[in-house]
Amino acid sequence: MALSYKARRGWALVILLVGLPIYIVAVITVKDWLDRPSMLIDLLIYVSLGIVWILPFRSIWRGVGQADPDEPAE
Repeated sequence: MALSYKARRGWALVILLVGLPIYIVAVITVKDWLDRPSMLIDLLIYVSLGIVWILPFRSIWRGVGQADPDEPAE
C-alpha cells in the first residue's frame, strides 16, 4: 500500500526529528566501544553509515520536497 503525500511528509519529519538523532547516538556509542586505529577509518565509517541509514527510507523521501500532487491546481 502506497502512502499518501501527507503521510510521507509526516513520516519524513518523524524520521528526521526522532529517528536520526537516535541513530547518531547509537552509531557514536558503538563506534566508541571499538578501537580506533586511524582517523581515515573513522571517516570511512561515518560516511558509509551516514549513507546507509537513509536507504530503507527512499520511498518516503521521494517527492517530499515538491508540491502536493493530489492538491487541485489554482
